[in-house]
Amino acid sequence: MNLTKQQTYYVEPGYVYFSTKATLLRAVVGSCVAVCLWDKQNKCGGMNHFIKPKAQEQTDATPVYGNAGISALIKMMEDAGCEKSNVVAHILGGGAPEGETQPTLGQRNVEAAREALQRRQITILAEDIGGPIGRKIAFDTGTGELAVLKTNNVRNGDWFA
Repeated sequence: MNLTKQQTYYVEPGYVYFSTKATLLRAVVGSCVAVCLWDKQNKCGGMNHFIKPKAQEQTDATPVYGNAGISALIKMMEDAGCEKSNVVAHILGGGAPEGETQPTLGQRNVEAAREALQRRQITILAEDIGGPIGRKIAFDTGTGELAVLKTNNVRNGDWFA
Protein backbone atom coordinates (compact mmCIF):
# COMPACT_ATOMS: atom_id res chain seq x y z
CA MET A 1 0.00 0.00 0.00
CA ASN A 2 1.29 3.41 -0.95
CA LEU A 3 0.33 5.30 2.19
CA THR A 4 2.38 8.43 1.61
CA LYS A 5 1.07 10.00 -1.59
CA GLN A 6 -2.60 9.17 -1.79
CA GLN A 7 -5.78 10.62 -0.44
CA THR A 8 -7.34 8.89 2.56
CA TYR A 9 -11.08 8.68 3.15
CA TYR A 10 -12.97 7.21 6.10
CA VAL A 11 -16.14 5.40 4.95
CA GLU A 12 -18.69 5.82 7.71
CA PRO A 13 -21.61 3.43 8.27
CA GLY A 14 -24.33 4.04 5.69
CA TYR A 15 -21.95 5.51 3.09
CA VAL A 16 -20.49 4.53 -0.29
CA TYR A 17 -17.22 5.79 -1.78
CA PHE A 18 -15.76 5.20 -5.24
CA SER A 19 -12.73 6.74 -6.94
CA THR A 20 -10.87 6.31 -10.19
CA LYS A 21 -7.80 7.73 -8.41
CA ALA A 22 -5.77 5.76 -5.90
CA THR A 23 -7.36 6.38 -2.52
CA LEU A 24 -6.85 4.68 0.82
CA LEU A 25 -10.30 3.85 2.16
CA ARG A 26 -10.70 3.07 5.83
CA ALA A 27 -13.56 1.71 7.92
CA VAL A 28 -14.23 -0.01 11.21
CA VAL A 29 -16.87 -2.75 11.27
CA GLY A 30 -18.49 -4.96 13.87
CA SER A 31 -21.88 -6.37 12.85
CA CYS A 32 -21.85 -3.95 9.91
CA VAL A 33 -20.40 -5.15 6.62
CA ALA A 34 -17.98 -3.41 4.29
CA VAL A 35 -17.85 -4.55 0.67
CA CYS A 36 -14.73 -3.51 -1.22
CA LEU A 37 -14.93 -3.70 -5.02
CA TRP A 38 -11.87 -3.41 -7.25
CA ASP A 39 -11.64 -3.29 -11.02
CA LYS A 40 -8.43 -5.14 -11.86
CA GLN A 41 -8.42 -3.79 -15.44
CA ASN A 42 -8.94 -0.09 -14.69
CA LYS A 43 -7.18 -0.15 -11.29
CA CYS A 44 -9.95 1.62 -9.40
CA GLY A 45 -12.43 0.73 -6.73
CA GLY A 46 -14.62 1.61 -3.84
CA MET A 47 -16.28 0.55 -0.63
CA ASN A 48 -19.71 0.55 0.87
CA HIS A 49 -20.30 0.21 4.60
CA PHE A 50 -23.78 -0.89 5.54
CA ILE A 51 -25.66 -1.43 8.78
CA LYS A 52 -28.75 -3.43 7.77
CA PRO A 53 -29.17 -6.24 5.20
CA LYS A 54 -32.04 -5.28 2.91
CA ALA A 55 -34.39 -2.38 2.32
CA GLN A 56 -37.88 -3.81 1.90
CA GLU A 57 -39.41 -0.71 0.32
CA GLN A 58 -37.99 1.29 -2.60
CA THR A 59 -38.39 4.50 -0.59
CA ASP A 60 -36.09 3.08 2.12
CA ALA A 61 -33.33 2.07 -0.34
CA THR A 62 -30.35 4.06 0.97
CA PRO A 63 -26.74 2.88 1.49
CA VAL A 64 -27.62 2.07 5.10
CA TYR A 65 -28.92 -1.18 3.56
CA GLY A 66 -26.63 -3.72 1.89
CA ASN A 67 -28.71 -4.27 -1.23
CA ALA A 68 -28.97 -0.53 -1.92
CA GLY A 69 -25.35 0.29 -1.02
CA ILE A 70 -23.88 -2.45 -3.19
CA SER A 71 -26.13 -1.46 -6.10
CA ALA A 72 -25.03 2.16 -5.75
CA LEU A 73 -21.34 1.22 -5.72
CA ILE A 74 -21.71 -1.02 -8.77
CA LYS A 75 -23.57 1.75 -10.62
CA MET A 76 -20.79 4.24 -9.81
CA MET A 77 -18.23 1.81 -11.19
CA GLU A 78 -20.23 1.09 -14.34
CA ASP A 79 -20.72 4.84 -14.92
CA ALA A 80 -16.91 5.18 -14.76
CA GLY A 81 -16.48 2.52 -17.47
CA CYS A 82 -15.86 -0.55 -15.30
CA GLU A 83 -17.13 -3.90 -16.51
CA LYS A 84 -18.46 -6.37 -13.94
CA SER A 85 -16.33 -9.14 -15.45
CA ASN A 86 -13.21 -7.25 -14.27
CA VAL A 87 -14.51 -6.52 -10.77
CA VAL A 88 -13.68 -8.57 -7.68
CA ALA A 89 -15.13 -8.22 -4.19
CA HIS A 90 -14.08 -8.56 -0.57
CA ILE A 91 -16.70 -8.97 2.16
CA LEU A 92 -15.62 -7.87 5.65
CA GLY A 93 -17.35 -7.73 9.02
CA GLY A 94 -20.59 -9.34 10.07
CA GLY A 95 -19.44 -9.98 13.62
CA ALA A 96 -21.68 -10.58 16.61
CA PRO A 97 -21.28 -10.37 20.36
CA GLU A 98 -20.78 -13.77 21.97
CA GLY A 99 -24.10 -15.31 22.95
CA GLU A 100 -26.20 -13.48 20.34
CA THR A 101 -28.89 -15.78 18.95
CA GLN A 102 -28.87 -17.12 15.38
CA PRO A 103 -29.13 -15.74 12.77
CA THR A 104 -27.35 -12.63 13.97
CA LEU A 105 -27.56 -9.22 12.34
CA GLY A 106 -23.97 -9.71 11.21
CA GLN A 107 -24.81 -13.02 9.53
CA ARG A 108 -27.83 -11.49 7.80
CA ASN A 109 -25.63 -8.62 6.57
CA VAL A 110 -23.05 -11.06 5.15
CA GLU A 111 -25.77 -13.07 3.39
CA ALA A 112 -27.22 -9.88 1.89
CA ALA A 113 -23.76 -8.96 0.53
CA ARG A 114 -23.19 -12.40 -0.96
CA GLU A 115 -26.63 -12.43 -2.54
CA ALA A 116 -26.27 -8.94 -4.06
CA LEU A 117 -22.83 -9.74 -5.52
CA GLN A 118 -23.82 -13.16 -6.86
CA ARG A 119 -26.96 -11.73 -8.45
CA ARG A 120 -24.74 -9.26 -10.33
CA GLN A 121 -22.18 -11.97 -11.17
CA ILE A 122 -19.31 -10.31 -9.32
CA THR A 123 -16.60 -12.67 -8.10
CA ILE A 124 -16.13 -12.75 -4.34
CA LEU A 125 -12.36 -12.93 -4.00
CA ALA A 126 -12.20 -13.13 -0.21
CA GLU A 127 -14.20 -12.88 2.99
CA ASP A 128 -13.14 -12.02 6.53
CA ILE A 129 -16.40 -12.36 8.41
CA GLY A 130 -18.14 -13.37 11.63
CA GLY A 131 -16.92 -13.97 15.12
CA PRO A 132 -17.07 -11.71 18.17
CA ILE A 133 -14.39 -9.27 16.99
CA GLY A 134 -14.26 -5.90 15.29
CA ARG A 135 -12.22 -5.19 12.19
CA LYS A 136 -10.27 -2.13 11.11
CA ILE A 137 -10.04 -2.04 7.32
CA ALA A 138 -7.64 -0.26 4.96
CA PHE A 139 -8.33 -0.70 1.23
CA ASP A 140 -6.15 0.77 -1.53
CA THR A 141 -8.34 1.50 -4.57
CA GLY A 142 -5.28 1.88 -6.81
CA THR A 143 -3.78 -1.55 -6.16
CA GLY A 144 -6.67 -3.57 -4.74
CA GLU A 145 -4.60 -4.33 -1.62
CA LEU A 146 -6.52 -4.81 1.58
CA ALA A 147 -5.39 -4.89 5.20
CA VAL A 148 -7.62 -6.10 8.03
CA LEU A 149 -6.70 -5.60 11.67
CA LYS A 150 -8.82 -7.56 14.12
CA THR A 151 -9.59 -6.18 17.53
CA ASN A 152 -11.50 -7.31 20.59
CA ASN A 153 -11.98 -3.74 21.74
CA VAL A 154 -13.11 -1.05 19.30
CA ARG A 155 -12.37 2.33 20.86
CA ASN A 156 -14.10 5.63 20.06
CA GLY A 157 -10.88 6.85 18.42
CA ASP A 158 -10.98 3.94 15.95
CA TRP A 159 -14.07 5.30 14.22
CA PHE A 160 -12.67 8.52 12.80
CA ALA A 161 -9.47 9.71 11.20
